[in-house]
Amino acid sequence: MLGGVGLFLYGMKLMGQSLERFAGAKMEKTLEKLTSNRGKGVLLGAGVTAVIQSSSATIIMVIGFLNAGILKLMQAVPIIMGANIGTTITAQILRLGDINNDNLILQMLKPASFAPICVVIGAFVMLISKKNKTKDKAGIAVGLGILFIGMSMMESSFKPLASSPEFMELFLVLTNPVLGVLAGMCVTVLLQSSSASVGVLQAMSATGAITFSMAAPIVIGQNIGKCVTVLLASIGTNKNSRRAVCIDITMSIAGAILFLTAIYLYQGIIGFSFWDEPVNRGRIADFHTLFNLVTCIVMLPCINILITFAKKVVKDKNVSKIDEELALLDPIFIQNPSVALEQCKKVMVSMTDAVMENYKLCTACLYQHDPLSAEKIRENESFLDKTESVLGEYLVKITEQHLVGEDNRLATEFMHTVGDFERIGDHCMNLLEVSEYNMEQEIGFSKDALFELNFLSRAVGEALDTTVTAYQQEKESVCHKIGPLEDVVDDMVDTLKSKRIIRLQTGACTTEGGISYIEVLTNMERISDHCINISMHLHQRIIRESLDTHKSEVFDREADEYKAMKVYYEKQYLDPVK
Repeated sequence: MLGGVGLFLYGMKLMGQSLERFAGAKMEKTLEKLTSNRGKGVLLGAGVTAVIQSSSATIIMVIGFLNAGILKLMQAVPIIMGANIGTTITAQILRLGDINNDNLILQMLKPASFAPICVVIGAFVMLISKKNKTKDKAGIAVGLGILFIGMSMMESSFKPLASSPEFMELFLVLTNPVLGVLAGMCVTVLLQSSSASVGVLQAMSATGAITFSMAAPIVIGQNIGKCVTVLLASIGTNKNSRRAVCIDITMSIAGAILFLTAIYLYQGIIGFSFWDEPVNRGRIADFHTLFNLVTCIVMLPCINILITFAKKVVKDKNVSKIDEELALLDPIFIQNPSVALEQCKKVMVSMTDAVMENYKLCTACLYQHDPLSAEKIRENESFLDKTESVLGEYLVKITEQHLVGEDNRLATEFMHTVGDFERIGDHCMNLLEVSEYNMEQEIGFSKDALFELNFLSRAVGEALDTTVTAYQQEKESVCHKIGPLEDVVDDMVDTLKSKRIIRLQTGACTTEGGISYIEVLTNMERISDHCINISMHLHQRIIRESLDTHKSEVFDREADEYKAMKVYYEKQYLDPVK
């Protein structure tokens, strides 16, 4: 059971991380269409759950989408409502005697059947693929498969209880409705499936010992108990994911109070003719469906109230940087391109701040790895990746407004530059991974290598800082400083690579350390290259040239000013490491 819990949580995390990396505008657009109104969301949740026969699995996937920022809470709640309706399909199938159906298609649709297929195909693709996007797709499949395998392990670890006479007799002594609800909750928690626990109750009904008065509170309790599986899935997720779980629990409890009150009031005043009559599989299935259907109908108009309540329970400790910054890109501004582009500039400035912070933290980690710095770097990298995707889509919508003049040049420059800033963030992540690898493998750089890295990191840092300053202040004069500095960085990298070969030949450094050292040099050089691209596009826009993806003659290498600046930077950074 504990192994199943472990796999379940790991599968959830792997799927969420893969979704976060892979999620882009296309997936968000598709989900927006499918959840554009509450009715569509309910139908989507019910349809998916009817196919995979697990409301928990559907809600867990919704939590994954929420955690990846693909779905909004307002879109997720109707899907959860629909999932609770869709889960009743299992009971309806059981009433037809399909418990041991040998139909291959029905068998393959069960999570226990397709989970291993997801894992083997996903793992194979991850091993042979060289493209990150393809690996992310495979990671989603592997995570989903491991998640379902974990669920199957949890269910199978409790399976012997379903055939235990003592376990079944537990229902027969529960005539008190409160105890009935508690029993239903406990059984579902043990079996990790409301469908399975309802199935046990349906199987017991064949004995003729289960009456409607006993079955009703048990079924209601089973619908509350299923929330435990979903609650497990929310461990380690963001606040919106936890709010979704809170809403699911609130709806189940509210529905239980509503039904129990209505049933026992009616029984006390008028009375059900079948109250003490034995129930069969069909009646249990119908009551299960009725409970979830009525709960959905009652709660659907109250989504805003449910969300408000969930926000009070799961409070905002700190507003997400992604949510805060991307909220600036409101679609309402697109009709006024100048205002929309100003909003884009604010988000771009936030990207420059994140890039600068990541560079400082990752270079510090090369000397001494710090887990807290690594966590902050990953947080900033998530912001950069998501911002590039959302900002790119937003800029495309702006350009559809038939821009002219300065607005057109600004939009074009943004579309070029946003990719360069994101790529600098990627190279910072690569430097962090080098520091983590060195720490894990106990690899250290030689004193000479550390001395050289100090000057190189300072040179690249100044190039990046100068680029950010030029970009934020839109100063053409500052752009001219980046060319000579980037040339010096290129010369430094060539020099340091040659010196590293000499150290390897003399045994002054290890092969493993030398490989990590080259990795650092390569990423440092790439960062300075992107600085040149950014300064080039900014320079072209300021002097009102049409933007070219190839390097134009922004820098006159024969000019006295250029030569003087290069000599200055050589004395400052290159000469000490020669």
